[in-house]
Amino acid sequence: MSRLWGWLWRGIAILFALLLLYQLWIFAHVCWWIKYNPSSSAFMEDRLSLLQDKNSAAVLQHQWVPYAAISGNLKRALIASEDAKFVDHEGFDWEGIQKAYEKNMKNGKIVAGGSTISQQLAKNLFLSGKRTPWRKGEEAIITVMLEAMMDKRRIFEIYLNVIEWGNGVFGAEAAARHYFHSNAASLSAEQAAMLAAMVPNPRYYDTHREARGLLRKTGIILGRMKDAETP
Repeated sequence: MSRLWGWLWRGIAILFALLLLYQLWIFAHVCWWIKYNPSSSAFMEDRLSLLQDKNSAAVLQHQWVPYAAISGNLKRALIASEDAKFVDHEGFDWEGIQKAYEKNMKNGKIVAGGSTISQQLAKNLFLSGKRTPWRKGEEAIITVMLEAMMDKRRIFEIYLNVIEWGNGVFGAEAAARHYFHSNAASLSAEQAAMLAAMVPNPRYYDTHREARGLLRKTGIILGRMKDAETP
C-alpha cells in the first residue's frame, strides 16, 4: 500500500511539474510579445488546419499592421462593442460577468458572454476553440499574465491583429481588404461598426452580410462609439 501511495505522489509531482513548465512556456511567449509581434495564434492554427482538411492549398488572410495604422473608428467600435471598460479594468469586468451570468440563467442557455478584450486575446493566442473543463481557468491565468506584463495599448494592438473576422480572415488589415477592398487605416465609422458587430459570429456573417441582426447591432455600436475610450 505504501508503494502505491509513493507512485501516486510521484505521479502528482510529475503532473504539477508539467503544468508549471507549461505556464512558464506561456509566460515566456507573453514576455517575448511585449516587443515582438506574434506571427500566428492557437486559434489561427486551428482554423488553418480545418481549412486545409478541405483544401490542402488553403491559406489564411492575415497581415500585421501597427497600432497607428489602424483606424480610430475601428478601435472605438470594438471598445464600444466588446469591452467598454477596457482601459480601466485589470483584465476582468466583474460587473459584466455577473450581468452575463444572470442573462444566461434567465434564458436557460448561453446568450451573452462577459469576456473582456484581454480574456479574448488570452483564448485566441494560446487556447483552441474546444470547450474543456480547464479552459476558463487557464484563460484567467493567461489574462493575468497579459495584464501584468503588457500595457493596454499593446494588448489592444495584438488583439486587433489576431481577431477572427471571417472564414480564414484574421486581423484588421485582412478584414478591411476582405469586406471593403480598403485598408485598416481607412475604415469609416460605419464600416468599423459593422466589423465590430461581426465579432461574435464572424464566419456566419461573412456569408450573411445583410443579416437583420448584423445591421441592427451595427447601428447600436455606431451610436456608442463616441463614448468609447481607447488606449
